[in-house]
Amino acid sequence: MTARVVLGVSGASGAMLAVECARALARVGAAFDLTLSPMAERTLALEIGPEAPAEIRAMAARVHPIGDLGASIASGSHPVAGMIVAPCSMRSLAAIAHGLDDNLLTRAAGVQLKERRPLVLIAREAPLTLAHLRNMTAVTEMGAIVLPPVPAFYLRPATLRDAAAQIAARAVDLLRIARPAAQAWDPPRVKAELEGEAA
Repeated sequence: MTARVVLGVSGASGAMLAVECARALARVGAAFDLTLSPMAERTLALEIGPEAPAEIRAMAARVHPIGDLGASIASGSHPVAGMIVAPCSMRSLAAIAHGLDDNLLTRAAGVQLKERRPLVLIAREAPLTLAHLRNMTAVTEMGAIVLPPVPAFYLRPATLRDAAAQIAARAVDLLRIARPAAQAWDPPRVKAELEGEAA
């Protein structure tokens, strides 16, 4: 049976993470419902290109307007395996942490929490204020997973896209809907690569 998840895209910088999450979900055979904020569409176009919003929409099984609080994913009775918010702005994180449910993205996230389903927030901001940290603590206590988009430097990614793809794969792995897809730390392989470069 095909896993179905929700992908929410907020307007934080890091739009590449949304596209890479969509690709990672496709690679594991998961279908996803998509909702994007207006600022997410603007950031996708700004950071990736004007075709990016259409590209991510084309990968989705269904697309829901951010203002449609009557959408299927706004209800806990709609079965999904979990949700990823990529990237997750501090505004969206704060709304989720305080149960505001003021748009479809934050409502769908709140549904995952109340139904005890995985919710992965790729929280994108730096540096962090005390408000950000307290909101991260609050959503973690509620059951969400805060996954800052920190590159796996030990894998020595060659490009920014490589780093984003690894972060996205980790996010999908945290939903536990398929076999792990993220590249694992492998000391013997890294040692062999380093020795090969030194030779």
